[in-house]
Amino acid sequence: MKYENARDLLPEALLKQVQKYISGKVVYIPARERKREWGSASGYREYLRERNSEIRALFALGEPVDHLAQRFHLSSESIRRIVYNRKESMKMEYKPSLSSAKEWARQGRLEEWVHAYLLSDGHNKPFSDGLKIVDRYFLGPVKMPLSLFWRCTGPEEDMKYRIHPEVWENHVKELMEIIPCTPDICPLTVHYLIPEGKTVGEFELNDGNTRWEAYRRLGIKEAWVIVWITDRDEYEQFAERYGNYMK
Repeated sequence: MKYENARDLLPEALLKQVQKYISGKVVYIPARERKREWGSASGYREYLRERNSEIRALFALGEPVDHLAQRFHLSSESIRRIVYNRKESMKMEYKPSLSSAKEWARQGRLEEWVHAYLLSDGHNKPFSDGLKIVDRYFLGPVKMPLSLFWRCTGPEEDMKYRIHPEVWENHVKELMEIIPCTPDICPLTVHYLIPEGKTVGEFELNDGNTRWEAYRRLGIKEAWVIVWITDRDEYEQFAERYGNYMK
C-alpha cells in the first residue's frame, strides 16, 4: 500500500484537528461504503481531479499563481503544471454568460464553469463546496420550460431560503429591465432529484430564483439552464423523461 502525506490530502483546518489526536504516526483510514463518494478505492484520484478543477477555475477568474500556491499549499511550479498542462486543460477565459457556459461545455468542462461562476459572480461558495462532496452529472446548457422548475428562494413563508420582501422585489424589478437587453445572460442552475418516498423526479431551482421570477413576470416561457444530478437512477430517469430537450 502506498502511503500519502496527510498535508497533501486534507484541508489545513481538518489536518490541525487530526493532529490533536495523532501526530507523526502512520494511520489506515478505511474506505466509506457509499456509492460515488470520495474515499472509495479511487478517492485520492478523485480528490486531485476536483482540486485541480477548482485551481483551474480560480486561475481562469484571474487568481495569481502565487496566491493559488499559498491557498492550496502547493509550490508555484505545481500550480503552473496544473493550469498549463495541455493534457488536462487548455487556458479558457471565464465569463458570466450563456455563451461562455456553452463553450466550456463544448470543451467538456461545464462543471468547472459552474464552480467558476459560483465562486465569483454567483457569490455562492457554500453551494460550490456542497457540489464537490460527491461526483455529479452536469448537463447543458439546455433550453427548458420554466414551468418545470420550482423556486426554493423568495419572500414567501414556505420558501427554503427566505429573502426580505423589499430586497427580493427590488432585485426582480432590476432584472426585468436587464433581461430584455441581455440575451447572453447566465443560465439558471437546477437540480433534478427523486425525493425520498417518491418514484418520479422533480426540479429544484438552486441558482437564479430572482431571474426565474423576472422571466415569469415578463411572460418568458423558456430559459437556458444547467442541470445537475447526483445518482445514476436519477440521471437515467431524466434522460428518459427529458432527453428530447438535450437534442
